[in-house]
Amino acid sequence: MSLFSIVSRLGLFLVFVQATALCAPAAADRATFDAYFLNETLRVDFHHGGNSEKEDISLDTLYRQGPWAGSRTNLLDPFLVGRYVVEVRDAAGDKLLFSKRFDTYFNEYRTTSAAAKGVSRVYHESVLTPFPKEKIKLSIKVRTKERSHKTLFEVEIDPKAYTISQEAAASGVKTYELHHGGDSHSSVDIAIVAEGYKADEETKLKSDLDRFAKVFLSQEPFASAKARFNLRGVWKPSQDSGCDEPSRGVWKNTALGTAFDALGSERYMLTEENRALRDIAANVPYDALYIMVNSPRYGGGGIYNLYCTFTTDNQWHAYVFVHEFGHTFAGLADEYYTSSVAYNDFYPKGVEPDEPNITALLDPKKIKWADLVTPGLAVPTPWEKEAFDEKDVAYQKVRELINSAISAAMRSGAPAAEIEKLKADSERLSKEHADKMNVELARSKFQGKVGAFEGAGYASKGLYRSSLDCIMFGKGAKPFCPVCEQAIRKVIDHYGE
Repeated sequence: MSLFSIVSRLGLFLVFVQATALCAPAAADRATFDAYFLNETLRVDFHHGGNSEKEDISLDTLYRQGPWAGSRTNLLDPFLVGRYVVEVRDAAGDKLLFSKRFDTYFNEYRTTSAAAKGVSRVYHESVLTPFPKEKIKLSIKVRTKERSHKTLFEVEIDPKAYTISQEAAASGVKTYELHHGGDSHSSVDIAIVAEGYKADEETKLKSDLDRFAKVFLSQEPFASAKARFNLRGVWKPSQDSGCDEPSRGVWKNTALGTAFDALGSERYMLTEENRALRDIAANVPYDALYIMVNSPRYGGGGIYNLYCTFTTDNQWHAYVFVHEFGHTFAGLADEYYTSSVAYNDFYPKGVEPDEPNITALLDPKKIKWADLVTPGLAVPTPWEKEAFDEKDVAYQKVRELINSAISAAMRSGAPAAEIEKLKADSERLSKEHADKMNVELARSKFQGKVGAFEGAGYASKGLYRSSLDCIMFGKGAKPFCPVCEQAIRKVIDHYGE
């Protein structure tokens, strides 16, 4: 055999060895899935309660449900986002088989003034894991202030136990295929659960689903990754149209019980009826949940690996739809800081936030998005903050006054024309202000650059965002900044096989 042949074969052998090594982690994870799990879903419902100083979790119900939507190779969560993590280990507790990080409604409640005064509340929550073949140990851990993890809850689960519910998914539910990208195990399955649509509103429902599917698939980085997403609509008719608006005296009987004024913030819209949401959503496989609310009012919400909400007919519908998904899918933080929120000390001083798109800049030389910083740009980055803050804070005060006026008028039974004028004025002012601020940001010499801009995460001082503007910062038809887009792409890849 010639020396050339030997070298060639050796080269091919080394390529084979390298390829095998690169594939080994995925193969090992798939082997773990096949050895320990079925292609089904274990839903764990629990009660999560407490206040700012204490919290507890107690088991509610275990469910055996339809096909597992997640990856069968990437079973361990690599992202250090979310205050909680669910872990599945073998019966002996020696081998970690599955993990996923998440945040909760309770985690937000615990930062409120009521929680600080010792008022305890309990929320119903769920986690999903692959369904085990044999006994497992499932735990839910919480990250402490010291950045370590404490076990809040642990249970041994026998998949053969008769106590595991195998009830069929909620009845009276219709599903709609909006976009098919590929196999569930290598794609992100998104369920858009329709809320506040009566039985005779299906035509509008279908139109809304199609409209928002198009919005999603036209926004980067989702547009270039269409083959990695499956979108489905899920609908159970409601008795009433819309949703609850407590501060305005509006109450509706709807399938999911969504409501504005969550945690005392008038624009924040969430639901506390988790069981109803999960029962309806179980009609399709899902990795991420949207709640599409049939309402013309501005508002929404998003919690990491829980769900996000948006309204259908407000002028900012597309912005809210995309912005809130950034929260629930990639754990992105809000980058704005002038609007009022119900939280106290949501990001403690001196602690680096987990979210990938904001930083406390404790060490400017080791900023978390160092690979994306514009060469030569100062960190922290000076920008036209004083002028921006003066105008934005002034608008926020006007906004609060007009919202209070709308609520007072509606609760007192004022004439419909008066109420509609107030609402129209609010929308007009919102558009005028957003347009003006977007023009000013676009004129900045820092537009399109990556650095560390002070003002983020509800704090004017001490927290920084990566870019001057981003869809996580301000209203409008705008892209995710490079840091947010990079974070989203990493999560998309994690759902693949």
